[in-house]
This record gives sequence, structure tokens and C-alpha cells, in this order.
Amino acid sequence: MLDTSILIAAEKMELDLAKLLSSEAASTPVFISAVTASEILHGCDRAPAGTRRDLRKRFVEDILELMPTVPFGLDEARTHARLWAQLEKEGQRIGAHDLLIAAACVHLKFRLATLNGREFARVPGLELIDPGPYLTDKKAGQTSEAR
Repeated sequence: MLDTSILIAAEKMELDLAKLLSSEAASTPVFISAVTASEILHGCDRAPAGTRRDLRKRFVEDILELMPTVPFGLDEARTHARLWAQLEKEGQRIGAHDLLIAAACVHLKFRLATLNGREFARVPGLELIDPGPYLTDKKAGQTSEAR
């Protein structure tokens, strides 16, 4: 499953999405969560009117057409509630949307590609995909400068 951060980086040309998809989709289908779909659509609605918004909408609609979207139903809600309680008890809270995405992945036994590994790594049972090999020089340079 692809997290919103991966799609944002792809839109900014900081991540080679085609390379990630060809690598990951060779062994397993790639999905996005309904929560991720909502977040990227929100990004379109939030963008200022004009060329930038039009380009973003085109990118997002292409993603939504290409990627199957995993709904968030009762089974995912049960996993979410369990993870939420466990993380809360351990003092390891993560963002509400991120926890919804993580719960879907854990429930479906999907791995998650994200640039927000520090937060998602707190979720028990969630396996992460290292996005490092798919970062472009632009993003890799920013990442190494931030260290």
C-alpha cells in the first residue's frame, strides 16, 4: 500500500513512482487506502486555482484510476481500535489518518511504502517498505542534508 507521503513526493518529482511500482508490483499488487484517496483529493481542493491545481488534479485522478482503493470497513475498524488502544497505552500515539492507513495494512497484511517511517514504525505488526531506492537526487539530497 502507498502512503500519501509517497504520492506527494512523486508529484513533486522527489520519488520515482514508476520505479517503485515496477519493483513492488512485480511481486504483489499495489493499492492505496480510501484514507489516502481522501488526503490526496483534499490536496487538490486546497490548492490555489490555476495551473498548479489543474496539474495536481490530473496527477491525482491518474493515481486514482491506476491504483485500486482499499475501503475502510468494520474489520479494519476493529484492527484500528485494537492498535489505537495499544499505542495509547504505550504512549506511542500517531496521527489519526496515519493510524487508519496502518490499520488497513495490518488487517490486510499489506506492507506500507511511506516517507514517514518514524511514525509508522510504532505500529505493531506493520511492515514498511524502504522508499530510499526510489528517491530522486532532489529528495535524497534533502534527506541527507536534514540528518
